Amino acid sequence: MSVVLVVNSGSSSFKYQLLDMAQERVLASGLVERIGEPSGVAKHTVVGALTDPDGPAPAVTDATSTIEREIPDHTAGFAVMLEAFAAYGPSLQERAPMAVGHRVVHGGARFFAPTLITPLVEINIDELSVLAPLHNPANLAGIVAAKKAFPDVPHVAVFDTAFHQSLAPAAYTYAIDRELAEAHRIRRYGFHGTSHKFVSESAAQFLGRPLAELRQIVFHLGNGASVTAIEGGRSVETSMGLTPLEGLVMGTRSGDLDPAVLLQLARRADLSIGDLDALLNKRSGLLGLAGVSDMRDLTARCDAGDPAAQLAFDVYVHRLRAYAGAYLAQLGGVDVISFTAGVGENAARVRAEAVATLGFAGVELDPERNEARGRGIRRISSDASRVEVLVVPTNEELEIARQTLSVAS
Repeated sequence: MSVVLVVNSGSSSFKYQLLDMAQERVLASGLVERIGEPSGVAKHTVVGALTDPDGPAPAVTDATSTIEREIPDHTAGFAVMLEAFAAYGPSLQERAPMAVGHRVVHGGARFFAPTLITPLVEINIDELSVLAPLHNPANLAGIVAAKKAFPDVPHVAVFDTAFHQSLAPAAYTYAIDRELAEAHRIRRYGFHGTSHKFVSESAAQFLGRPLAELRQIVFHLGNGASVTAIEGGRSVETSMGLTPLEGLVMGTRSGDLDPAVLLQLARRADLSIGDLDALLNKRSGLLGLAGVSDMRDLTARCDAGDPAAQLAFDVYVHRLRAYAGAYLAQLGGVDVISFTAGVGENAARVRAEAVATLGFAGVELDPERNEARGRGIRRISSDASRVEVLVVPTNEELEIARQTLSVAS
Protein backbone atom coordinates (compact mmCIF):
# COMPACT_ATOMS: atom_id res chain seq x y z
CA MET A 1 0.00 0.00 0.00
CA SER A 2 1.38 3.43 -0.99
CA VAL A 3 0.68 5.33 2.22
CA VAL A 4 1.92 8.89 2.74
CA LEU A 5 1.74 10.99 5.90
CA VAL A 6 1.33 14.73 5.24
CA VAL A 7 2.34 17.22 7.93
CA ASN A 8 1.55 20.94 8.08
CA SER A 9 3.36 22.36 11.08
CA GLY A 10 2.78 25.71 12.78
CA SER A 11 4.52 27.31 15.74
CA SER A 12 2.11 25.90 18.34
CA SER A 13 0.23 23.26 16.38
CA PHE A 14 0.42 20.85 13.48
CA LYS A 15 -2.12 19.17 11.22
CA TYR A 16 -1.66 15.78 9.63
CA GLN A 17 -3.30 13.40 7.18
CA LEU A 18 -2.56 9.77 6.44
CA LEU A 19 -3.45 8.97 2.83
CA ASP A 20 -3.68 5.76 0.84
CA MET A 21 -2.31 6.99 -2.47
CA ALA A 22 -3.39 3.91 -4.41
CA GLN A 23 -6.93 5.28 -4.10
CA GLU A 24 -6.00 8.84 -3.08
CA ARG A 25 -8.13 8.30 0.01
CA VAL A 26 -7.73 9.81 3.49
CA LEU A 27 -7.35 7.13 6.15
CA ALA A 28 -7.01 9.45 9.14
CA SER A 29 -6.41 13.10 9.97
CA GLY A 30 -5.70 15.12 13.06
CA LEU A 31 -4.72 18.33 14.75
CA VAL A 32 -2.28 18.70 17.62
CA GLU A 33 -2.54 22.18 19.11
CA ARG A 34 -1.62 24.37 22.08
CA ILE A 35 1.92 23.04 21.95
CA GLY A 36 3.98 24.67 24.71
CA GLU A 37 0.90 25.61 26.75
CA PRO A 38 -0.09 24.03 30.09
CA SER A 39 -2.91 22.06 28.46
CA GLY A 40 -2.39 20.68 24.96
CA VAL A 41 -5.07 19.07 22.80
CA ALA A 42 -4.82 16.40 20.11
CA LYS A 43 -7.82 15.48 17.93
CA HIS A 44 -7.56 12.34 15.81
CA THR A 45 -10.16 11.34 13.23
CA VAL A 46 -10.34 7.91 11.65
CA VAL A 47 -12.21 7.71 8.36
CA GLY A 48 -14.53 4.73 8.74
CA ALA A 49 -15.71 2.08 6.32
CA LEU A 50 -18.66 2.48 4.00
CA THR A 51 -21.98 1.66 5.63
CA ASP A 52 -24.54 -0.21 3.55
CA PRO A 53 -22.14 -0.36 0.58
CA ASP A 54 -24.82 -1.96 -1.60
CA GLY A 55 -27.34 0.78 -0.86
CA PRO A 56 -28.16 3.74 -3.11
CA ALA A 57 -26.19 6.25 -1.04
CA PRO A 58 -23.35 4.71 0.97
CA ALA A 59 -22.11 6.91 3.81
CA VAL A 60 -18.73 7.21 5.46
CA THR A 61 -18.60 7.15 9.24
CA ASP A 62 -15.76 9.10 10.85
CA ALA A 63 -14.72 8.68 14.47
CA THR A 64 -12.96 11.53 16.29
CA SER A 65 -11.09 11.08 19.56
CA THR A 66 -9.48 13.71 21.78
CA ILE A 67 -6.40 13.54 23.99
CA GLU A 68 -5.70 16.36 26.44
CA ARG A 69 -2.39 16.75 28.24
CA GLU A 70 0.64 19.01 28.33
CA ILE A 71 2.50 18.92 25.01
CA PRO A 72 5.75 20.82 25.62
CA ASP A 73 7.17 20.70 22.07
CA HIS A 74 6.65 19.27 18.58
CA THR A 75 8.51 16.05 19.44
CA ALA A 76 6.04 15.43 22.26
CA GLY A 77 3.25 16.30 19.85
CA PHE A 78 4.32 13.59 17.43
CA ALA A 79 4.49 11.13 20.32
CA VAL A 80 0.85 11.97 21.11
CA MET A 81 -0.05 11.53 17.43
CA LEU A 82 1.58 8.06 17.39
CA GLU A 83 -0.31 7.22 20.59
CA ALA A 84 -3.58 8.21 18.89
CA PHE A 85 -2.83 5.99 15.89
CA ALA A 86 -2.02 3.08 18.23
CA ALA A 87 -5.15 3.56 20.32
CA TYR A 88 -7.72 4.46 17.69
CA GLY A 89 -6.23 3.33 14.38
CA PRO A 90 -5.48 2.80 11.69
CA SER A 91 -2.49 0.70 12.66
CA LEU A 92 0.76 2.20 11.43
CA GLN A 93 2.20 -1.30 11.36
CA GLU A 94 -0.42 -2.36 8.83
CA ARG A 95 -0.48 1.00 7.02
CA ALA A 96 3.05 2.21 7.55
CA PRO A 97 3.82 5.44 5.67
CA MET A 98 6.38 4.97 2.94
CA ALA A 99 7.19 8.71 3.13
CA VAL A 100 6.32 11.88 5.04
CA GLY A 101 5.47 15.04 3.12
CA HIS A 102 5.93 18.44 4.76
CA ARG A 103 4.41 21.76 3.80
CA VAL A 104 7.11 24.43 3.89
CA VAL A 105 5.98 27.98 3.24
CA HIS A 106 9.08 29.63 1.81
CA GLY A 107 11.58 28.07 -0.54
CA GLY A 108 12.97 31.37 -1.79
CA ALA A 109 14.60 31.10 -5.21
CA ARG A 110 16.37 27.90 -4.18
CA PHE A 111 13.59 25.34 -4.32
CA PHE A 112 11.34 24.93 -7.34
CA ALA A 113 10.23 21.29 -6.90
CA PRO A 114 9.40 18.82 -4.11
CA THR A 115 12.71 18.11 -2.41
CA LEU A 116 14.04 15.20 -0.40
CA ILE A 117 14.95 16.61 3.01
CA THR A 118 18.64 16.28 3.86
CA PRO A 119 20.64 18.10 6.55
CA LEU A 120 21.64 20.65 3.87
CA VAL A 121 17.97 21.23 2.94
CA GLU A 122 17.18 21.79 6.62
CA ILE A 123 19.94 24.39 6.79
CA ASN A 124 18.49 26.12 3.73
CA ILE A 125 14.96 26.13 5.19
CA ASP A 126 16.39 27.67 8.35
CA GLU A 127 18.31 30.32 6.39
CA LEU A 128 15.15 31.21 4.48
CA SER A 129 13.41 31.97 7.77
CA VAL A 130 14.47 35.59 7.26
CA LEU A 131 11.85 35.69 4.48
CA ALA A 132 9.16 33.87 6.48
CA PRO A 133 9.94 34.29 10.19
CA LEU A 134 6.48 33.17 11.30
CA HIS A 135 6.38 30.05 9.14
CA ASN A 136 9.71 28.46 8.22
CA PRO A 137 10.96 27.96 11.81
CA ALA A 138 7.68 26.21 12.66
CA ASN A 139 7.85 24.11 9.49
CA LEU A 140 11.40 23.12 10.39
CA ALA A 141 10.39 22.20 13.96
CA GLY A 142 7.80 19.85 12.50
CA ILE A 143 10.37 18.30 10.17
CA VAL A 144 12.83 17.65 13.00
CA ALA A 145 10.14 16.11 15.21
CA ALA A 146 8.70 14.00 12.38
CA LYS A 147 12.12 12.61 11.48
CA LYS A 148 12.47 11.42 15.09
CA ALA A 149 9.06 9.77 14.93
CA PHE A 150 9.64 8.24 11.47
CA PRO A 151 13.43 7.85 11.15
CA ASP A 152 13.44 5.13 8.51
CA VAL A 153 11.39 6.73 5.72
CA PRO A 154 12.15 9.60 3.35
CA HIS A 155 10.87 13.05 4.27
CA VAL A 156 9.99 15.46 1.46
CA ALA A 157 9.52 19.24 1.56
CA VAL A 158 6.81 20.74 -0.66
CA PHE A 159 7.17 24.51 -0.88
CA ASP A 160 4.29 27.01 -1.18
CA THR A 161 6.51 29.18 -3.35
CA ALA A 162 7.73 26.47 -5.75
CA PHE A 163 4.86 26.69 -8.26
CA HIS A 164 5.64 30.37 -8.82
CA GLN A 165 9.30 29.81 -9.71
CA SER A 166 8.15 29.91 -13.35
CA LEU A 167 7.48 33.67 -13.06
CA ALA A 168 9.48 35.72 -15.54
CA PRO A 169 11.94 38.31 -14.19
CA ALA A 170 9.58 41.08 -15.32
CA ALA A 171 6.87 39.58 -13.09
CA TYR A 172 8.94 38.95 -9.96
CA THR A 173 11.20 42.01 -9.95
CA TYR A 174 10.38 45.03 -7.79
CA ALA A 175 11.50 48.43 -9.11
CA ILE A 176 13.86 49.34 -6.27
CA ASP A 177 17.64 49.64 -6.14
CA ARG A 178 18.85 46.45 -7.82
CA GLU A 179 21.91 45.82 -5.66
CA LEU A 180 19.97 46.37 -2.44
CA ALA A 181 17.20 44.03 -3.62
CA GLU A 182 19.68 41.32 -4.57
CA ALA A 183 21.55 41.63 -1.28
CA HIS A 184 18.38 41.07 0.73
CA ARG A 185 16.58 38.72 -1.70
CA ILE A 186 13.77 41.20 -2.27
CA ARG A 187 11.50 39.96 -5.07
CA ARG A 188 8.07 38.49 -5.64
CA TYR A 189 7.87 34.83 -4.58
CA GLY A 190 4.13 34.13 -4.42
CA PHE A 191 2.30 31.72 -2.13
CA HIS A 192 -0.59 29.24 -2.10
CA GLY A 193 1.30 27.57 -4.94
CA THR A 194 0.29 24.06 -3.91
CA SER A 195 -3.38 25.05 -4.07
CA HIS A 196 -3.06 26.93 -7.37
CA LYS A 197 -1.30 23.94 -8.95
CA PHE A 198 -3.90 21.46 -7.69
CA VAL A 199 -6.86 23.58 -8.76
CA SER A 200 -5.56 24.40 -12.24
CA GLU A 201 -4.76 20.75 -12.96
CA SER A 202 -8.10 19.59 -11.56
CA ALA A 203 -9.94 22.14 -13.71
CA ALA A 204 -8.23 20.87 -16.87
CA GLN A 205 -9.05 17.27 -15.96
CA PHE A 206 -12.69 18.15 -15.22
CA LEU A 207 -13.05 19.88 -18.58
CA GLY A 208 -11.27 17.09 -20.44
CA ARG A 209 -8.89 19.59 -22.01
CA PRO A 210 -5.06 19.55 -22.15
CA LEU A 211 -3.55 21.67 -19.38
CA ALA A 212 -0.97 22.98 -21.84
CA GLU A 213 -3.69 24.64 -23.94
CA LEU A 214 -5.47 26.54 -21.15
CA ARG A 215 -5.18 30.10 -19.93
CA GLN A 216 -6.49 30.10 -16.36
CA ILE A 217 -7.15 32.52 -13.54
CA VAL A 218 -7.44 30.88 -10.11
CA PHE A 219 -8.86 32.77 -7.15
CA HIS A 220 -7.81 31.18 -3.84
CA LEU A 221 -10.11 33.06 -1.47
CA GLY A 222 -9.88 32.20 2.21
CA ASN A 223 -8.84 34.21 5.24
CA GLY A 224 -5.63 34.52 3.27
CA ALA A 225 -6.32 35.17 -0.39
CA SER A 226 -4.40 35.21 -3.65
CA VAL A 227 -5.01 35.03 -7.38
CA THR A 228 -2.74 33.53 -10.02
CA ALA A 229 -2.61 33.73 -13.80
CA ILE A 230 -1.66 30.31 -15.19
CA GLU A 231 -0.71 29.65 -18.80
CA GLY A 232 -0.16 26.09 -19.95
CA GLY A 233 0.05 24.90 -16.35
CA ARG A 234 2.73 27.44 -15.41
CA SER A 235 2.32 30.41 -13.07
CA VAL A 236 2.98 33.63 -15.00
CA GLU A 237 1.67 36.18 -12.48
CA THR A 238 0.47 36.03 -8.89
CA SER A 239 -0.82 38.56 -6.38
CA MET A 240 1.21 37.72 -3.26
CA GLY A 241 4.77 38.99 -3.26
CA LEU A 242 7.81 38.86 -1.00
CA THR A 243 5.37 37.84 1.74
CA PRO A 244 1.71 36.75 1.83
CA LEU A 245 0.71 40.35 2.64
CA GLU A 246 0.60 41.77 -0.87
CA GLY A 247 -2.36 41.58 -3.24
CA LEU A 248 -6.02 40.99 -2.45
CA VAL A 249 -7.93 42.27 0.56
CA MET A 250 -7.95 39.44 3.12
CA GLY A 251 -9.53 38.63 6.45
CA THR A 252 -7.04 40.59 8.54
CA ARG A 253 -4.38 41.60 5.97
CA SER A 254 -4.44 44.81 3.96
CA GLY A 255 -3.20 43.55 0.61
CA ASP A 256 -1.91 46.22 -1.77
CA LEU A 257 -1.00 49.51 -0.14
CA ASP A 258 0.91 52.63 -1.11
CA PRO A 259 4.28 52.19 0.68
CA ALA A 260 4.14 55.85 1.67
CA VAL A 261 1.24 55.01 3.98
CA LEU A 262 3.74 53.24 6.25
CA LEU A 263 6.12 56.20 6.18
CA GLN A 264 3.27 58.55 7.01
CA LEU A 265 2.08 56.43 9.93
CA ALA A 266 5.61 56.05 11.26
CA ARG A 267 6.13 59.81 11.16
CA ARG A 268 2.72 61.11 12.16
CA ALA A 269 1.30 58.34 14.36
CA ASP A 270 4.68 57.32 15.83
CA LEU A 271 4.15 53.67 14.92
CA SER A 272 7.13 51.34 15.20
CA ILE A 273 8.03 48.60 12.72
CA GLY A 274 6.36 46.11 15.05
CA ASP A 275 3.24 48.27 15.24
CA LEU A 276 3.07 48.52 11.46
CA ASP A 277 3.59 44.78 11.06
CA ALA A 278 0.72 44.05 13.47
CA LEU A 279 -1.49 46.65 11.78
CA LEU A 280 -1.06 45.29 8.26
CA ASN A 281 -1.21 41.59 9.14
CA LYS A 282 -3.63 41.43 12.05
CA ARG A 283 -5.78 44.58 12.15
CA SER A 284 -6.43 45.36 8.49
CA GLY A 285 -8.41 43.78 5.66
CA LEU A 286 -12.07 43.05 6.38
CA LEU A 287 -11.42 43.20 10.12
CA GLY A 288 -9.93 46.67 9.91
CA LEU A 289 -12.72 47.99 7.69
CA ALA A 290 -15.76 46.35 9.28
CA GLY A 291 -14.74 44.74 12.57
CA VAL A 292 -15.21 41.15 11.32
CA SER A 293 -12.83 38.97 9.34
CA ASP A 294 -15.20 36.18 8.30
CA MET A 295 -17.03 36.68 4.99
CA ARG A 296 -20.17 35.05 6.39
CA ASP A 297 -20.32 37.60 9.20
CA LEU A 298 -19.57 40.41 6.77
CA THR A 299 -22.36 39.53 4.33
CA ALA A 300 -24.80 39.12 7.23
CA ARG A 301 -23.97 42.66 8.32
CA CYS A 302 -24.35 43.88 4.74
CA ASP A 303 -27.83 42.36 4.65
CA ALA A 304 -28.62 44.12 7.93
CA GLY A 305 -27.73 47.48 6.37
CA ASP A 306 -24.34 48.06 8.03
CA PRO A 307 -22.59 50.71 5.85
CA ALA A 308 -19.10 49.81 7.10
CA ALA A 309 -19.66 46.18 6.17
CA GLN A 310 -20.98 47.15 2.74
CA LEU A 311 -17.94 49.33 2.10
CA ALA A 312 -15.62 46.50 3.16
CA PHE A 313 -17.40 44.11 0.79
CA ASP A 314 -17.20 46.64 -2.04
CA VAL A 315 -13.47 47.20 -1.46
CA TYR A 316 -12.93 43.42 -1.41
CA VAL A 317 -14.76 42.94 -4.72
CA HIS A 318 -13.13 45.99 -6.32
CA ARG A 319 -9.71 44.43 -5.72
CA LEU A 320 -10.84 41.08 -7.16
CA ARG A 321 -12.04 42.79 -10.33
CA ALA A 322 -8.86 44.81 -10.63
CA TYR A 323 -6.73 41.68 -10.59
CA ALA A 324 -9.06 39.83 -12.94
CA GLY A 325 -8.69 42.64 -15.49
CA ALA A 326 -4.93 42.79 -15.08
CA TYR A 327 -4.54 39.06 -15.54
CA LEU A 328 -6.81 39.03 -18.58
CA ALA A 329 -4.37 41.49 -20.11
CA GLN A 330 -1.31 39.45 -19.08
CA LEU A 331 -2.79 36.25 -20.52
CA GLY A 332 -4.33 37.86 -23.60
CA GLY A 333 -7.70 36.39 -22.65
CA VAL A 334 -8.81 33.52 -20.45
CA ASP A 335 -10.32 30.07 -20.95
CA VAL A 336 -11.07 29.12 -17.33
CA ILE A 337 -11.70 31.03 -14.12
CA SER A 338 -11.77 28.94 -10.94
CA PHE A 339 -12.73 29.80 -7.38
CA THR A 340 -11.39 27.81 -4.43
CA ALA A 341 -10.82 27.81 -0.64
CA GLY A 342 -13.36 28.75 2.03
CA VAL A 343 -14.76 31.95 0.54
CA GLY A 344 -14.24 30.94 -3.08
CA GLU A 345 -16.01 27.61 -2.64
CA ASN A 346 -18.91 28.82 -0.48
CA ALA A 347 -19.66 32.52 -1.10
CA ALA A 348 -21.85 32.68 -4.20
CA ARG A 349 -22.26 36.45 -3.82
CA VAL A 350 -18.51 37.00 -3.94
CA ARG A 351 -18.16 34.86 -7.07
CA ALA A 352 -21.00 36.65 -8.83
CA GLU A 353 -19.67 40.11 -8.04
CA ALA A 354 -16.08 39.21 -8.90
CA VAL A 355 -16.97 38.36 -12.53
CA ALA A 356 -19.98 40.68 -12.95
CA THR A 357 -18.05 43.11 -15.16
CA LEU A 358 -16.29 40.49 -17.31
CA GLY A 359 -19.00 40.07 -19.92
CA PHE A 360 -16.77 41.81 -22.44
CA ALA A 361 -14.32 38.90 -22.06
CA GLY A 362 -17.00 36.26 -22.65
CA VAL A 363 -17.75 35.48 -18.99
CA GLU A 364 -21.37 34.72 -18.14
CA LEU A 365 -22.52 33.08 -14.92
CA ASP A 366 -25.58 30.89 -14.56
CA PRO A 367 -27.24 32.29 -11.38
CA GLU A 368 -28.86 28.98 -10.42
CA ARG A 369 -25.64 27.02 -10.85
CA ASN A 370 -23.74 29.63 -8.87
CA GLU A 371 -26.20 29.54 -5.96
CA ALA A 372 -26.45 25.73 -5.86
CA ARG A 373 -24.45 24.04 -3.15
CA GLY A 374 -22.13 21.18 -3.98
CA ARG A 375 -19.06 19.36 -2.71
CA GLY A 376 -17.14 18.49 -5.84
CA ILE A 377 -15.94 20.41 -8.87
CA ARG A 378 -18.83 22.15 -10.58
CA ARG A 379 -19.45 24.52 -13.46
CA ILE A 380 -21.18 27.80 -12.57
CA SER A 381 -20.95 29.52 -15.95
CA SER A 382 -23.85 29.46 -18.38
CA ASP A 383 -23.92 27.25 -21.44
CA ALA A 384 -23.49 30.38 -23.57
CA SER A 385 -20.39 31.58 -21.71
CA ARG A 386 -17.20 31.55 -23.79
CA VAL A 387 -15.20 31.19 -20.57
CA GLU A 388 -15.61 28.25 -18.22
CA VAL A 389 -16.19 29.42 -14.64
CA LEU A 390 -15.73 26.68 -12.04
CA VAL A 391 -15.79 26.05 -8.33
CA VAL A 392 -12.91 23.69 -7.57
CA PRO A 393 -12.47 22.51 -3.97
CA THR A 394 -8.79 22.65 -3.16
CA ASN A 395 -6.93 19.76 -1.54
CA GLU A 396 -3.44 20.86 -0.61
CA GLU A 397 -2.79 17.75 1.48
CA LEU A 398 -3.48 15.50 -1.50
CA GLU A 399 -1.27 17.65 -3.71
CA ILE A 400 1.54 17.48 -1.12
CA ALA A 401 1.11 13.69 -0.95
CA ARG A 402 1.25 13.41 -4.75
CA GLN A 403 4.42 15.47 -4.93
CA THR A 404 5.94 13.55 -2.02
CA LEU A 405 5.25 10.26 -3.76
CA SER A 406 6.84 11.56 -6.98
CA VAL A 407 10.12 12.04 -5.11
CA ALA A 408 10.03 9.16 -2.64
CA SER A 409 8.72 6.30 -4.80
